[in-house]
Amino acid sequence: MEKENLCTSHATCCRPRLHQKFRSVSVDLNNDASLLIDIPDALCERDKVKFTVHTKTTLSAFQKPEFSVPRQHEDFIWLHDTLVETEDYAGLIIPPAPPKPDFESPREKMHKLGEGEATMTKEEYTKMKQELEAEYLAVFKKTVQVHEVFLQRLSSHPNLSKDRNFQIFLEYDQDLSVRRKNVKEMFGGFFKIVAKSADEVLISGTKEVDEFFEQEKTFLLDYYSKIKDSTIKAEKMTRSHKNIADDYIHISATLNSLSVDDSTKVEGRVASDQELKLTELLRYYMRDIQAAKDLLYRRARALADYENSNKALDKARLKSKDIPQAEEHQQQCLQKFDKLSDSGKKELTIFKGRRVVAFRKNLVEMAELEIKHAKVRNISKTSEGQVE
Repeated sequence: MEKENLCTSHATCCRPRLHQKFRSVSVDLNNDASLLIDIPDALCERDKVKFTVHTKTTLSAFQKPEFSVPRQHEDFIWLHDTLVETEDYAGLIIPPAPPKPDFESPREKMHKLGEGEATMTKEEYTKMKQELEAEYLAVFKKTVQVHEVFLQRLSSHPNLSKDRNFQIFLEYDQDLSVRRKNVKEMFGGFFKIVAKSADEVLISGTKEVDEFFEQEKTFLLDYYSKIKDSTIKAEKMTRSHKNIADDYIHISATLNSLSVDDSTKVEGRVASDQELKLTELLRYYMRDIQAAKDLLYRRARALADYENSNKALDKARLKSKDIPQAEEHQQQCLQKFDKLSDSGKKELTIFKGRRVVAFRKNLVEMAELEIKHAKVRNISKTSEGQVE
């Protein structure tokens, strides 16, 4: 059940506020009743979205059983980065961070609509405005959903749900005052990516000692390639469908026989549903697969460190120098590698099950929506025939 309040101006961006209840999540199902999180309310301003994060819990780590806090996109990125940088979570698949809200396309269309108002009929302008408002609201809903899914992935994870920073994110009722990364830090992140790419080349030459991880690496690389290809095709399909919906508006405004036809609205809704249930799911799993590949990278890095520690220990013994230190370092590397291997197997196994559930759920929901829209089309055509 949803209630939306959308107020727009033809030459400015939309400023919607979304209230929602009992909304299913497209990517993951959270069945842990001890920590339930949703985003029931969000307010879109020109450059940011303010989310209301609502939590219900029976866990003693929290001060109250139910509470809500205001959060912005930067807060979500801060939480994701702290989890990725925590050494204890190196053997876990860290849920991908939600992408930055992007309302540029509907804003630009709304601005162009305002500029071209004088060249349109009143009917054409009204229809265009309604469709752009619907498009903006669809992007807004998608933005809320991906941020909500990120939190629900964390809340359903046995380790990440207990993270102290996650608890602060959920419970601290003031502004987190999370600052954006400065230029130096962004360059630092860039060099880390470059270093990681160089490491991957070196690590690729390390022989895998566990058949399970060798199979998982092969599967993820192939699966990522196929999901990426499917995402590109799905984006192209939904973009074409939206273009068709836009063309229908001009046609219906020009041809009187189509001016009372609800198919103009239906096509726009079909395109939005396809975007949400198919294209966005594929985009999400591109990011989630990358997170799983990152786990394999961290484990391969640990394996390379362990093999290097063995070589260092052999040299120390050969020289009869610093043997205790080399043995201690070797044991530390071995323990880290074993820990990453144990947790990695569990995480990758869960990933497979989660992936199947998510795709089945979304494809069923999309099929149900397609049937619903087809019935609306059929009713519209039947009514039109009776009028004639």
